[in-house]
Amino acid sequence: MYKRVLRILKIIFGFCLALLIVELLYLTYVSFFKEKKSVYFDSINAMENYSNGYVVVGSNNNNDSHYEKAKIAKYNMKREKSFEFLYNKGYNGVFFDVAVDEDGYVAVGSYEADQNSHNKKLREAIIVKYDKDGKVLFDKSFKALDDSKFVSVCVVDDGYLVVGQSVYENMTLGFSKKGGAYLIKFDKVGNIVWKSDFGDNKSAIYNDVIQVNNYIYVVGKNSSRVGLVNKYDLKGNLVKSSEYKYTDNLGFTSLVAVDDGVVVAGAKKYVDDKNNSIVDALLVKYDFDCNYLKEVRYDNSNIERFNRIIKVDDNNILAVGNEVNVSNGNLYNGIIGKYKSDLTIIKIENYGEQRNDYFTDVKLVNDNYLVVGYSAYDDGSYLGKFIVYSKALKVLEVQ
Repeated sequence: MYKRVLRILKIIFGFCLALLIVELLYLTYVSFFKEKKSVYFDSINAMENYSNGYVVVGSNNNNDSHYEKAKIAKYNMKREKSFEFLYNKGYNGVFFDVAVDEDGYVAVGSYEADQNSHNKKLREAIIVKYDKDGKVLFDKSFKALDDSKFVSVCVVDDGYLVVGQSVYENMTLGFSKKGGAYLIKFDKVGNIVWKSDFGDNKSAIYNDVIQVNNYIYVVGKNSSRVGLVNKYDLKGNLVKSSEYKYTDNLGFTSLVAVDDGVVVAGAKKYVDDKNNSIVDALLVKYDFDCNYLKEVRYDNSNIERFNRIIKVDDNNILAVGNEVNVSNGNLYNGIIGKYKSDLTIIKIENYGEQRNDYFTDVKLVNDNYLVVGYSAYDDGSYLGKFIVYSKALKVLEVQ
């Protein structure tokens, strides 16, 4: 009897030991596989000048769990990094835009707040204010429907204008009137002063915002491929809305005021006479009452779009974006173009140094143009990049 019990115990012990070994081997494999498969990335989505340098925002996965984390980084005029901080709350997150205020920096983006949101890949919009040393002064989240994000911020005298969207998640039907594109005004300590939503609760978004005199102008899209240029008063009441048919799926992504109106940037998607689908980089000019005036397209026989525009010397417009080389494996090149305020082209140049090069923002710095973005490499990683252009659009420096 004793020998029988001992034999059973040995069998049970052997089984447990084998199970433990298998589990340890599995955990080791998973850990190794995860480490090998976690390709490093560090992107720059937007940049703003301050008195002695630049502040940039984006995201990277430089953490033990390899989550995407929203980041803010500060550089001096030599582009030497002064600090970098990750927004470590929740799970995956990203900053899309940043603005400089008199006492610090305001970043906007989105993040997964909890495990349930992470599992469903649903995000909340966030606005975070930092002091000049990178300390968080306040962080506030916003969510009206399932999936939300803030993508642009503008500093005004008494607060911050922020735009983005809050929409239903994919495959969810709903009739809420709270969703769509959002324009929200925050005060200087992060409280909502007023908010205004517009458009389709599945896809509408505002991508950029500016204040001109006593009005606020926003651009984005409504339903799929319908661009928007909307005008608000300073209390958030809609004054005028203009639609543009047809943009690409991102809609209008940037705007700037010139002497006699606003110019917006994006891409036009259409079908030509031979039934070919065409996507061209696009600039459209409107008067200050959002009436269409004219447009210009850039076509290099690929898929092109302008992501960001700014006003530079002599009231000219500088645009940066991307071109997808369809005939060469859908690789991305950067594009930079200079136009007069009446949309007459001055010059346009392409940039392709790495496997993929993305241009996300541009600023006028010391009589040159500083472009930021990121480059992707053969191993799947991608890293942020600074490129200095002369006013003649010649590359002076790459960092």
